[in-house]
Amino acid sequence: MSSSLDALNQWVAGVAALTKPERIQWCDGSDAEYRQLVDGMLTTGDLIALNPTTHPRSYLHRSNPSDVARVEHLTFVCTPREADAGPNNHWMDPAQAHAKVDALFDGAMQGRTMYVIPYCMGPIDSPIARCGVEITDSPYVVANMRIMTRMGAAALARIERDGSFVRGLHSTGDLDPDKRFIMHFPEELSIKSIGSGYGGNALLGKKCHALRIASHQARREGWLAEHMLIVGVEDPRGETHYIAAAFPSACGKTNLAMLIPTGGYAKDGWKVWTVGDDICWMTPGDDGRLWAINPEAGFFGVAPGTGANTNPNALATLAHDTIYTNVALTSDNQPWWEGLDDRVPAVDWQGRPYDKANGPAAHPNARFTVSARQCPSYTDKAEAAHGVPISAIVFGGRRPSLVPLVFEARDWTHGVLVGAAMGSETTAAATGAVGVMRRDSMAMKPFCGYNFADYFSHWLSFDKPGAKLPKIFHVNWFRKDTDGKFMWPGYGENLRVLEWIIRRVEGTARGIDTPIGTLPAPGGINVEGLALGQAAERALFEVDTEGWATEMTDIASYLDGFGDRLPRALRDEQQRMAAALANTAPRAWAQAV
Repeated sequence: MSSSLDALNQWVAGVAALTKPERIQWCDGSDAEYRQLVDGMLTTGDLIALNPTTHPRSYLHRSNPSDVARVEHLTFVCTPREADAGPNNHWMDPAQAHAKVDALFDGAMQGRTMYVIPYCMGPIDSPIARCGVEITDSPYVVANMRIMTRMGAAALARIERDGSFVRGLHSTGDLDPDKRFIMHFPEELSIKSIGSGYGGNALLGKKCHALRIASHQARREGWLAEHMLIVGVEDPRGETHYIAAAFPSACGKTNLAMLIPTGGYAKDGWKVWTVGDDICWMTPGDDGRLWAINPEAGFFGVAPGTGANTNPNALATLAHDTIYTNVALTSDNQPWWEGLDDRVPAVDWQGRPYDKANGPAAHPNARFTVSARQCPSYTDKAEAAHGVPISAIVFGGRRPSLVPLVFEARDWTHGVLVGAAMGSETTAAATGAVGVMRRDSMAMKPFCGYNFADYFSHWLSFDKPGAKLPKIFHVNWFRKDTDGKFMWPGYGENLRVLEWIIRRVEGTARGIDTPIGTLPAPGGINVEGLALGQAAERALFEVDTEGWATEMTDIASYLDGFGDRLPRALRDEQQRMAAALANTAPRAWAQAV
């Protein structure tokens, strides 16, 4: 099999000449092909069949213990000029990068099958969607790409019609961490990844294409490729607002995207619809609004912490036809992870008899790959070619102090600053220390394919005559009290905050203007039935002006790192906020709220 597109055939032939595979297989995305891949991996031990009664057609994959998360320090953006990659990226000269990685690819697929995977990010017929081809020697990658993208014959047909595609080359190599590189060439629309079989390092349609390369495409073509969930919230009147929310990895995107109304909200008829849990592509429509698609077709979610109390929709989604990575097993071969239930696992994520002395049974970044269509709250609007209209954009991260539960930006420019200044504690989704506060602008620090200063300018450029832009908000579910306990219950109760956001979009909810933005007026957030206590409720909506003055100084220092390329409007907005805080009595807004 081959393609009618000469450029694709020539590229595949060139890769084969370099990597020297035993055979080449063009993937058609069929059920028969998937079954063949799974059977082969069951034979080699790359997959382990799970309990067929409790988890039919579901499997466990164990990655190399040195290959369990994104490797940001080995991820490069390769542009001719280092300044175009920006201080937010690791940079390498394209010629040097190609030479380094091609030397590792030389003969890397000897004795292996080379799979050619045509895929589409987004609904096949969507004008917002973009296509790519990943070449890999990993059947595990093929199986996951089939779940995570529109992969196979239909994607190839669109590629042949469009005549363009993102080129992704991947090999697990010998899984040597010293020979592991994830290289991005934005101006060439190409990716080369070697030495890892894990998630975003290997499923090149995900972070590599859908964010790093797509963000570059989006800037050039006038749209946005963002690390955001998309959720639809339908109120009792039957009106649905779609919200895009940017949180860093392992900070609750999937939980919010699959939120289930609780208590009175369920009784009153509120509904929540899942469009996507991780990536959002937004483009201006003819009506001036931003319209969004989820470019993915599946969920590659973090398993630990997912349970009946946190995300019952996720558990229902995972009931069948799921690939798990690095979870533990019970004695009857069911997948298990911390936060699932009170059972004691029998085997840990490395295949050893479980011993708590060895650490968590499931790796903290253990994952599941599953079709989005299996989610009980999935909406067919996710397949709409034109996308869904975005009413609000929400930023948020893990901040144990200072940042209130929710506030609204006063305008688009202020909202861009709020996103640019966003901070969060690091999680196990990337290698390195956990729990360290860092700036993670728009939750895109690991994923923006070009200089953040230019990225901020691109965001600001959408504020033009005729635009009907979403309102921008910031949330913080992770505020802690003096005992280190979370003040806000989170999960399903987050609908209370989304309700206020929606009513602000509609112009029916009152707010209090503060130096950092608009907070809910007293009684604006429905807390009926929550045992918060007056102290916690006050702290959740406190604006500590002294603390925020220090935060503004830190934000200014962060922005200074982008030099003269930083848009002046962002610097002016930071200085405006700093001046407003300086002219406000300490903790005055805590008294008001």
